[in-house]
Amino acid sequence: GNIRLMLFVYRNQTVDLPFINFMKRHGTVFLNAYTNSPICCPSRAAMWSGLFTHLTESWNNFKGLDPDYVTWMDLMERHGYHTQKYGKLDYTSGHHSVSNRVEAWTRDVDFLLRQEGRPMVNLTGDRKHVRVMEADWRNTDKAVNWIKGEAINLTEPFVLYLGLNLPHPYPSPYAGENFGSSTFLTSPYWLEKVTYEAVKIPKWSSLSEMHPVDYYSSYTKNCTGEFTEQEVRNIRAFYYAMCAETDAMLGEIISALRDTGLLKRTVVVFTADHGELAMEHRQFYKMSMYEGSSHVPLLVMGPGVKEQQQIPNVVSLVDIYPTMLDIARIPVPQNLSGYSLIPLLRGKAENDVSPRAPRPSWVLSEFHGCNVNSSTYMLRTGRWKYIAYSDGRSVLPQLFDLSADPDELTNVAMKFPAVVHSLDKTLHSVVNYPKVSSSVQEYNKRQFISWKQSLGQNYSNVIANLRWHQDWLKEPKKYEDAIDKWLSQSK
Repeated sequence: GNIRLMLFVYRNQTVDLPFINFMKRHGTVFLNAYTNSPICCPSRAAMWSGLFTHLTESWNNFKGLDPDYVTWMDLMERHGYHTQKYGKLDYTSGHHSVSNRVEAWTRDVDFLLRQEGRPMVNLTGDRKHVRVMEADWRNTDKAVNWIKGEAINLTEPFVLYLGLNLPHPYPSPYAGENFGSSTFLTSPYWLEKVTYEAVKIPKWSSLSEMHPVDYYSSYTKNCTGEFTEQEVRNIRAFYYAMCAETDAMLGEIISALRDTGLLKRTVVVFTADHGELAMEHRQFYKMSMYEGSSHVPLLVMGPGVKEQQQIPNVVSLVDIYPTMLDIARIPVPQNLSGYSLIPLLRGKAENDVSPRAPRPSWVLSEFHGCNVNSSTYMLRTGRWKYIAYSDGRSVLPQLFDLSADPDELTNVAMKFPAVVHSLDKTLHSVVNYPKVSSSVQEYNKRQFISWKQSLGQNYSNVIANLRWHQDWLKEPKKYEDAIDKWLSQSK
């Protein structure tokens, strides 16, 4: 199954995740796995296609793959696998709200509006309330019943996909009709599994010292106000409790495989589309290249997978496509952005087994959507994380040394110009990023203009009442003027 959004706490026991730990004991964990775009739909588009975001052109949460795109699961089906999907898929175009789209299209407009509800917590039910996220539990039950009722009788091999929403924050209806998802919700049953004293309070830079893109993200995510230490600790603790509930769903799948005798001949993969900042860097949600948002869990166990193995190599979600084909012994297409994880999973030296060129020493993640006012490109290699913006010049890049500064509090780009130069060269060799940024800008403007025209007389009313309505309605003329100014600029 592919399960979403799990932040790992390897180093301390903030929360007990028994089935994640079971997978670590009986399989392999990738310590440096990344999403190729830290938001739901573009990330899944990369995972299902094996292609980087600038190749799928999944620029925002609305724009994914064409419905007829051939995914790795489609190929497995063509090669005789029985396939079954449950839960959240979200990799084709046309989903998510109008707000999401318009916010992404207008990221270059010279205004600042709060687009998300303020992050908050909500405790529901009592100590016996286990099934908080009911929709995910229903899908987990369907998958369990399918394993016990169908999979067990199949003559052909199967591939089962379960997409969970947890531990994604829940909608916050208090924020008006176009509310975002900013509520961290759990029950006492799960919250009791979190060790409050172990919950770390992240350090924040002052607002004036923030990188301009980080400031924009913090502001649009409604995080620039005051937060008490208790509020921050609660948000993080509730998030960990949501992770514990997710872990229990993984447990149901593992138990069903064990009870049917299928576990020892089934490969189980657990991963996520992105992380959750949970108030690190004065942000919640994702969309950022900081570890909390761009790093994802990736655990694999099953026949041929080395047990108790921790892999430090950088890998990313585009590697899932060639890996699945390798497991099924299907020839891997040559145009993919990813590389099979099988050599690493077997615990063999890479060059012994790989017919393709060796895996590069870097991974790429990019972001072009809402809450970030510039296209963003992240290259992670060795100890470094390099983040380039827009055309590489108009917005200054960031460089973090993750070995010396794991919390990413000190941008050392000015201190190591040679490293920046070398990493930027590598980034350019993978993607002509100034050109991609400029085509996203043109796409955004084109889409906005046709949306505006389709609304006719209703435009002013509709745009005022999107998720940013609380700020917009204070000075509607100012914000409409800012959009008109943006539309009249040639670039």
